[in-house]
Amino acid sequence: MSTLRPIVRALLSVSDKTGLVDFARTLAGYGVELVSTGGTAKTLKEAGLKVRDVSELTGFPEMMDGRVKTLHPKVHGGLLAIRGNAEHEGAMSDHGILPIDLLVVNLYPFEEVLRRGADYDEMVENIDIGGPAMIRAASKNHADITVVVEPEDYETVLADMAALEGATSHKLRKRLAAKAFARTGAYDAAISGWFADVLEEDAPSFRAVGGRLRQALRYGENPHQKAAFYALPVPRAGVATARQLQGKELSYNNINDTDAAFELVAEFDPAKTAACVIVKHANPCGVAQGAGLADAYRRALACDSTSAFGGIVAVNRPLDAEAAAEIVKIFTEVIIAPEASEEAIALIAAKKNLRLLLTGGLPDPRAEGLTVKSVAGGLLVQTRDHIVADDLDFKVVTRRAPSAAELADLRFAFKVAKHVKSNTIVYAKNGATVGIGAGQMSRVDAARIAARKAEDAAHETGASAPATRGSVVASDAFFPFADGLLVAAEAGATAVVQPGGSVRDDEVIKAADDAGLAMVFTGVRHFRH
Repeated sequence: MSTLRPIVRALLSVSDKTGLVDFARTLAGYGVELVSTGGTAKTLKEAGLKVRDVSELTGFPEMMDGRVKTLHPKVHGGLLAIRGNAEHEGAMSDHGILPIDLLVVNLYPFEEVLRRGADYDEMVENIDIGGPAMIRAASKNHADITVVVEPEDYETVLADMAALEGATSHKLRKRLAAKAFARTGAYDAAISGWFADVLEEDAPSFRAVGGRLRQALRYGENPHQKAAFYALPVPRAGVATARQLQGKELSYNNINDTDAAFELVAEFDPAKTAACVIVKHANPCGVAQGAGLADAYRRALACDSTSAFGGIVAVNRPLDAEAAAEIVKIFTEVIIAPEASEEAIALIAAKKNLRLLLTGGLPDPRAEGLTVKSVAGGLLVQTRDHIVADDLDFKVVTRRAPSAAELADLRFAFKVAKHVKSNTIVYAKNGATVGIGAGQMSRVDAARIAARKAEDAAHETGASAPATRGSVVASDAFFPFADGLLVAAEAGATAVVQPGGSVRDDEVIKAADDAGLAMVFTGVRHFRH
C-alpha cells in the first residue's frame, strides 16, 4: 500500500504571513483547494487567490473575537479521520466532513509578546488554543496529514510535492509531525513558565522547559557526545542573542565558556569602568578593570598568561581597535562584546579562525530567572544567583577595618569569586585578579593554588615578589577552619571578604586579628558547581 498522500485540500491559518502568498499560489497551481481563517483568508484573497472561508466548511461563523473558529468536528474530523478506515470514512460521509490533507498553522506570537513585556491581559489574549489543537490533531494523524508550523518548511513541502506529483512522503510527514509536537511543547512551556512567574511559584507541580534550535553542534564536551544549542523564549543578552561576525562555528565548549565569561564581565558597570574577563574551561583565569579595554585586557592577562592561551575574552564595552590589537597577539578562541568598532572588526578579520560575537548589550546581573541542570532521571531547577557585590553591606568583624582601597578590591574580588567554580579563592589588587584557585575539594588547597599562580606569574615577568603581597582575598563560602585564611596571610593578603556563618567564625576572626588582617562578612554565599 502506497504511503504517498496527495494534497487535495489545505487549511491555512497563520500568524506569521512570511512567504504565505507564494506558498499558497504554488499549492493552487497543483489544484489544491485553499481553506482559511480570518486575517490569513483576507491576505490570500487580496493576493487574488480563491479561498474558502473556514466558516463555510463548518457552517458556523467565527465568533467571540475569533476565539472560536476551528474548534469544530468538521475541522478536527477532517484532520483526524484515518484514510482507508471504513468506519472513519463512513462518519465523514454521514456528517458532511471533508478531508484536510495539509495543515499550515503557526501560533499566536505569545513568545514575542512575552519578550516585549506585555501586560497580563495581552499575554492571556495571545495564548493560542485552536492552533495547538489542530496541530496536535494533524500531527497524530501524520500517516495521512502533512502539518507545517513555520514558513521555513514551505519549500521542503513544495519540493516533495514537485518530486511526487502533488503528494508528500510518509518520511516527510513524520518529520514534520515530530517538529510540530516539539513546537507546541515549547509554546506551552513558555506559557506555563510565564504563569509560574506571575504567580511567584518557586516550585510548580510541573516544570516544562522548551527552546528553539539556535545551532546544531558538531559534538558536545567530547567528540563522542552529541549536542545542540537552544535559545529560550526570552533569552538573556549573551551567546544566545549574539551575531557571529566571523570565525569557525562555535563548539559546545566555546558556548559554555563564552557564556561564563560574559556573565562575569556583566558584573562591571560599563558606565563606571572598562572591564575584561579571560576564561578557560568555564573558569576565569584573569579579570581586571582598567582605564580602557586595552588596559583592562593587559591587566587580566598578567594574572595567568599561560592559561589565557586559547581562552575566551569578554569585555563590557564596545570593542575598540586598541583592545583588539592587544587581544590578537595571542591565540584566542572567542571574543564577545556588546559591540565593536569597524577598526576592531577589521583587525580581528585577519585571524580567520577567531570568533567575534556581538550581543547588542549586557545581561543584567541583578535579573532573576532560572538555571536548569540535568541529573539522573530528573532536573534541578533554581533561580539565578542574582546577588551583586555592589549591593551588599560588608560587615567588619575584625579589629582593623579595611582601608578604602582594600574595600574596593574586596568588592571586586567577591564579584569574581561568584563566577569561579567552588571551592574558590580569589586574590586581587588594584582592580585586577592576581591569583585564582578554582574548583578544589579543599578551600585551603584553593588558597594555595591561587597563591602559586601568583608566584608563577611573578617568575614569568621577573617581578621581585608575587602580586599577592598587599592583595585582598575573597572566598565564595565561609572558612570552616583558619587554615585557608592563614595561607592567604602567608601569601601576603591584607584583607579578606567571606560570607561568614561557620561554627568556627570566632576562631577564624581571631586568626585574622592575630595576623593583622581586616576581614568583612557578606552574609551571602556564592557556591558554583
